[in-house]
Amino acid sequence: MITAIAIDDEPLALSVISTFCKKVDFISLEKMFTEPGAAFTYLKSNPVDLLFLDINMPAISGIDFYKKVSENTMAIFTTAYSEYAVECFNLSAIDYLLKPFEFSRFLKAVEKAKEYSEFLSKKDSKHQHLFVKVDYSVVKVALNEILYIEGLDNYLNIHFDNGKKLLVRMSMKGISEKLPADEFIRVHRSFIVPFSKVISVRNKIIHLDKKEIPIGTNYVDEVLSMFKEK
Repeated sequence: MITAIAIDDEPLALSVISTFCKKVDFISLEKMFTEPGAAFTYLKSNPVDLLFLDINMPAISGIDFYKKVSENTMAIFTTAYSEYAVECFNLSAIDYLLKPFEFSRFLKAVEKAKEYSEFLSKKDSKHQHLFVKVDYSVVKVALNEILYIEGLDNYLNIHFDNGKKLLVRMSMKGISEKLPADEFIRVHRSFIVPFSKVISVRNKIIHLDKKEIPIGTNYVDEVLSMFKEK
């Protein structure tokens, strides 16, 4: 069960969320707030898994409110203005609902939250998937299908065994923190590789299937020591 609260300065908008939540058996809407300050006070002693957050509120924007809560709290933003979408996803929001939205669209958003919540609950066990932001969606990536990850300024290209690749808005540091350290290693400022896909290491070059990855000067000692341990 995913616990949630809703924050919106419009009572009618809260009523819609309440009605929709009652139709979903894995969402428990604990409270609704028209005042962000009251919501923040509530969260200090009653943390929840998910926030339904309006963006345009008089006292504080939903975006600024979300920056103040626990980083483990999921958020689904709601607003009548589409121009905030990019900023919301930069904050790793689960989804972005453009008002007025129908139940079918709401259901897709909370199902993403459910899937991500299940991922978080298993993060201490064997990692199998990674959730990443692609355009305006959260996409699940199977770790065993990743051939290597390539850094491109503020973006990443995740390259797969089948030759396909996925452009993701995330930093190398950000994705490194999400990957299991015993399965992936950063070998260069621009490359991360899975141990399982390495065929050989020779002359500061890592050989994968049909791909050679250079080992960065600042990573040589750590990389070579890690492969010796393997």
